[in-house]
Amino acid sequence: MTNDMNQRAGQCHCGAVRFEATLSDGLDTVRRCNCSYCRMRGAVVVAADIGGLRFLRGEALLSSYRFNTGSAQHFFCSRCGIHTHLQRRSNPNLYGVNVACLDGVSPFDFAEVPVMDGVNHPNDTGGPARQAGTLRYVPADSRIG
Repeated sequence: MTNDMNQRAGQCHCGAVRFEATLSDGLDTVRRCNCSYCRMRGAVVVAADIGGLRFLRGEALLSSYRFNTGSAQHFFCSRCGIHTHLQRRSNPNLYGVNVACLDGVSPFDFAEVPVMDGVNHPNDTGGPARQAGTLRYVPADSRIG
């Protein structure tokens, strides 16, 4: 992959699914969602355009899950169960790529992650997308002193 911050390689936990992602705006689109599924899954995601994901191996090993309206499609490795990405309900032309699957990136690299209000999804309410809160990570050593 190139050194471009928008170009990232990634994989599931077992390595059976390997991909390259072209992120829409680097890591600046980081977010979580508070809908029932995302709340349980707990992934932090960044955006990639629908054509911005290229599978190097294991695409056939991906399973998907849809719920409620069936609009969003959540993908995970059928071997290790790790959520790799989703096709968004709010914008089906975007993927949300799990940052924990990106090489060299961790959800704990972000001091703050906006949490979007998926419980009151704009497609249900007719209103604008809104932020429900902010998830904060404070490393233990930063509290000492």
